[in-house]
Amino acid sequence: MDVSSADQGDDPILTTREAGQLLGIAVSTAQQWIENGVLPAWKTPGGHRRVRLSDVSALLRARAGLEPSAGSADPEDFVPGAGCALPGQEHARLDALRATGLLDSEAEAVFDRLTWLAAQITECPIALLSLVTARRQWFKSRIGIHLPQTAREDAFCSHTIAQDGPLVVPDTLLDDRFRHNPLVVGAPHLRFYAGFPLLDARGFRLGALCVMDREPRRLRQREMRALGELTAIAAEEIRRR
Repeated sequence: MDVSSADQGDDPILTTREAGQLLGIAVSTAQQWIENGVLPAWKTPGGHRRVRLSDVSALLRARAGLEPSAGSADPEDFVPGAGCALPGQEHARLDALRATGLLDSEAEAVFDRLTWLAAQITECPIALLSLVTARRQWFKSRIGIHLPQTAREDAFCSHTIAQDGPLVVPDTLLDDRFRHNPLVVGAPHLRFYAGFPLLDARGFRLGALCVMDREPRRLRQREMRALGELTAIAAEEIRRR
């Protein structure tokens, strides 16, 4: 996806093509949604349609039927289960996650900007900021995917938080951990994953910032560094809460 030459401020401005890519729809469909008022937009002096990233994010949440209430997390999210391969100090990690108050909270532009940048920089169609509980991974922010969450046992990010550094899977079909994953053999048919663990002030891995693609690939060194820097920014934002 090309970075728009338009304003890239607090709420980036997207072209119709970029909005369609983030929504997973054709440009013609995005144009129709704009004409019908489903997706707010305006015309530049040159007659080109422009869309705000915040409006695209809101539409993604509405299409998924997800308008969560803050603090609505299930208590079982914070009780380690025997069915998951859990990293050490899982009780303390889950307590730290609960203390953030982020799980099942409303979308925030500060995190949506980071996932949008991750997708732009790596040219990956999917970018997520995940929080991993005892039984699921929930997406605080997501670009290019309609799922609001997945089961813990299907979560790539569950593997990411089990290690110190980033997890990179160039081809999921060549990795025994993921080749039979329902997100690989079925929609959204993931073939590539790269994610950095999201650390709180005490070093607990709460989740991950990751990018994914539907075809095998590798990231360049500068793309990996940028993804790591975006993860650090997300972590700093959480620590300020």
